[in-house]
Amino acid sequence: MQAYHKHLLCCLGLALALAFEHVAAEPDTRAPEAVLMPFKTDGCSMFPDGTLWDFTLWRSCCVVHDLAYWQGGDYMTRMAADDALRQCVDDVGEPIVGVAMLLGVRLGGSPYWPTEFRWGYGWKVPRGYRPLSNAEAAQVEQMLKSQAIILP
Repeated sequence: MQAYHKHLLCCLGLALALAFEHVAAEPDTRAPEAVLMPFKTDGCSMFPDGTLWDFTLWRSCCVVHDLAYWQGGDYMTRMAADDALRQCVDDVGEPIVGVAMLLGVRLGGSPYWPTEFRWGYGWKVPRGYRPLSNAEAAQVEQMLKSQAIILP
């Protein structure tokens, strides 16, 4: 009976996290200026980068998606990034894979998970969902220039 309760609590916690994750976090005006770490990507985190016949078929879609996740921002920006990932994978001829990836990133990419691939993972301190401030946007732009990253 205890195992049942643990599973029930786990499912309830996940459901609540997904239900309320779109609530925008209020900026903490007492916090020191956020610090952006250099962009890094592992391709399609915890997912193949392509098929058995083309090992990197949709990897570029994941790198562009990682770039959006690294920067972070508000909830609608994340929704757009996730949909762009699905569309990109669809465009390379794998619509079913695109839907599977969309489900994966929607469940696993919340800014509230303590993962290296969460929404806004480039910031040293998790920032939830909120637009980038002018200072944060300037850091993103400077980091992209210093790493010679060209946005699509």
